Amino acid sequence: MIEPLSDSPPRHPSKGMAGGIFIAIGLIAGAIIGIAYNQPSAGMMAGFVLGGVVATIIWLLDRRRN
Repeated sequence: MIEPLSDSPPRHPSKGMAGGIFIAIGLIAGAIIGIAYNQPSAGMMAGFVLGGVVATIIWLLDRRRN
């Protein structure tokens, strides 16, 4: 009979929240808003930063929850 390597129960992968969608939405929305102001690259960068901040906040909240 094979004995388990540890006494603790196996960990199941957590079903974390997906925050990456906010980065994608930020990129697209930022580019569209940037086009309206004749600055598509600046708008895209601003959308990326804003989406990254939201994704990071979601990640931190998810880590705290688990």
